[in-house]
Amino acid sequence: MFSSRFHRCAPVVLIATIAMAGCGGDTMVPRDAATERALAKIEHVVVIYGENRSFDNLYGLYPGASGIADATPAQTRQRDRDGSMLATLPPTWKADGVTPDPAYGATLPNAPFRIDQAPVGMPLATITRDLVHRYYQNREQIDGGRLDQYAAWSDAGGLVMGYYDGSSLPLWALARQYTLADNFFMGAYGGSFLNHFWLICACTPTFPNAPASLVSVLDANGKLALKPTSPASAMNGIPQFVNDGPLTPDLYAVNTMQPAYQPSGIAPAAGGDPALADPAKNPLPPQTARTIGDTLSAKGVEWTWYAGAWNAALADGMQAPAAKRSVIYVRGAGSANFQPHHQPFNYFSRYAPGTEERRRRLKDFTDLAADIDAGRLPAVAFYKPQGTFNAHPGYTDVMSGDRHVAEVVERIKSSPVWSSTLIVITYDENGGFWDHVAPPAGDRWGPGTRIPTIVIGPMVKKGFVDRTPYDTTSILKFITRRFNLEPLPGVRPNVGDLTNAIDPNAMK
Repeated sequence: MFSSRFHRCAPVVLIATIAMAGCGGDTMVPRDAATERALAKIEHVVVIYGENRSFDNLYGLYPGASGIADATPAQTRQRDRDGSMLATLPPTWKADGVTPDPAYGATLPNAPFRIDQAPVGMPLATITRDLVHRYYQNREQIDGGRLDQYAAWSDAGGLVMGYYDGSSLPLWALARQYTLADNFFMGAYGGSFLNHFWLICACTPTFPNAPASLVSVLDANGKLALKPTSPASAMNGIPQFVNDGPLTPDLYAVNTMQPAYQPSGIAPAAGGDPALADPAKNPLPPQTARTIGDTLSAKGVEWTWYAGAWNAALADGMQAPAAKRSVIYVRGAGSANFQPHHQPFNYFSRYAPGTEERRRRLKDFTDLAADIDAGRLPAVAFYKPQGTFNAHPGYTDVMSGDRHVAEVVERIKSSPVWSSTLIVITYDENGGFWDHVAPPAGDRWGPGTRIPTIVIGPMVKKGFVDRTPYDTTSILKFITRRFNLEPLPGVRPNVGDLTNAIDPNAMK
């Protein structure tokens, strides 16, 4: 049974899309001498952070992993908002929330279904509509571990139950070669904004003295308050809330807010500092919590956050407010579609514009490519692909991002640092998609829905499905362990640190 109690883990590493199998937490991965020798040979950790896919959505048919076939009827059949069983899945709604979209089929059975075959028939290279992925909705969808209200609280209706045959994905092939974690969960409930914070600090940002307009309105049960006009049934339309804001009533930021520093979704004030967002538009105040970057720097361990289109977005964000932004949030052919809320270090005062730490630590994908080729990767490297390559529904497809990440992996494999590198590929969150495995015990912040995670490298077990319980903070735990860092206080103790993916005999 799912518990609302939450346990925290340690620091973060290089992430990639794959899932691991294992047998439990830290006590189940002893610090034997062979494992420690293998860890000592890992000089570079690369974390690749994709977007918005649950494990079942991409890897539900993966041989040997806990997938769609393992789901019970109680886990697959969705209930209405009043708790009654739905006869069929709700329609996939258009943007108005009440009109069914015929592109996603008519009446679908109350069960998981393939997106890439009839009646939907959208292959992995096709962009689907986006699905709501917010803090309070994700909590309601998980429904205490019953996993039966994904459709009820989504704005995308039945699409939440969709999944693919991912066997043609390049990362699927890499998972077969290395380690796929099939018990890895997003660190926090909700969306990209909050989960990026949990990737680097295992913390939830705050906004003291925030305007009341930003605060979510909750009912007596601590759930989002519904408008009187909200449809009673998921079959008649999406839920309508009094105020689904970015902040909790005690002023924690749980849904997307823009950074106070450029690049930001908020333009500079007219006549103001071009490096800053207009303060009148309520950007999130600069944060001061300790991050994995701080702990690495304190130990003299080199690290960098690389982002696709960072340089272009920085220049774009510093334009005058009236200028048309060509990079930030612009979608379509030729656009990088840079998402400022995917850049967590840009929210922290230590990395403010003009600081030496910003110059040293926040760089572009072109810098990553050059550093890989030259064999000068830092000890810890995070890579955030630009919007066109991050697999996010609504503005890109799965296959484009998968190919891009696989190309980055192959580039590392061809570089001078491959023999001493560990790569972690994962996703920030589930993107609103259903998954049949309940999250482990946690607290008010998470963990949320299960996501794919792949671990790659010469010291990694080959052809392995790791069933160890992990979440996003497991990356932090691994980095902390490998580089002997001070642990971050938010890291969960009841999840593993990825070392069950390490082959203690790899370097013999």
